[in-house]
Amino acid sequence: MDEADLRAYAQGELTPPRLWSADTHLAACARCRETLASVGDPVALDAGWERLDAELDAPRPGRVESLLVRVGVADHTARLLAATPVLRRSWLGAVTVVLLMTVLAANTMRAASSPTLFLALAPLLPLAGVALSYGPALDPTYEMAVVSPTHGFRLLMIRTIAVLAVGLGLNGLATLALPSYGLRALAWLLPALALTGTGLALTARLGPVLAPCLVGGGWITLLVAARAASEGHGTLAPFTAAGQGVAGAVAALAAGLLYLARDRFDASRVPVAFTDFSDRGAA
Repeated sequence: MDEADLRAYAQGELTPPRLWSADTHLAACARCRETLASVGDPVALDAGWERLDAELDAPRPGRVESLLVRVGVADHTARLLAATPVLRRSWLGAVTVVLLMTVLAANTMRAASSPTLFLALAPLLPLAGVALSYGPALDPTYEMAVVSPTHGFRLLMIRTIAVLAVGLGLNGLATLALPSYGLRALAWLLPALALTGTGLALTARLGPVLAPCLVGGGWITLLVAARAASEGHGTLAPFTAAGQGVAGAVAALAAGLLYLARDRFDASRVPVAFTDFSDRGAA
């Protein structure tokens, strides 16, 4: 770098991208750093080095976060989305394997009128995904979310929409691998929305662990009872036309209850299972 650029850098007159180039060059060039020390104001130089250290120490955004920022998502929102545990490769790989196994099982047992195992399991995956996106034990950005000035309900919806988009998308791709069942293979969709909505509505009172566990257990109990009622023959009640209507009504009711309970997510970021930082400070 020439002396004029070094003086401009020391006086804070350089602007991006020349400023970034100067930062990079100075980090690797000892001779220019010595020259800068002789021509620059010590106070300005200290401020410059502090800024450079902050830039070097700042965490680099991952691929998902960078992609979200490029498509117009705000930086802080992109970071909260990218840090969602269930959007990582380990969870996505596990869900993909489970869906592949159920699809293979359904195609192997084509004597049934509907892919019962797939229809029973598919609604639980979005519910589990949403449940695993919150709480101090699993969310790496939990503390940042708790102290964030953003409405707690908005944070909840950001994560939920991201999880549902991925979960329902994977379920949809798995459904395409069951062409012989036609529209019957889509009977998981309304139950999935109903289970997820009910789990979220109960989360405001019961917390992000107990609520989805109760909902998932209720779904399994319902399937067992429907199986016993049908004596192992025919389509299970939740996947009939009447059952689909009930699932749609439950999903709509759960959405309404979730909206009414939206302010509870600001009280202490779901009081039952989430840590209240004010209490921690008092302790």
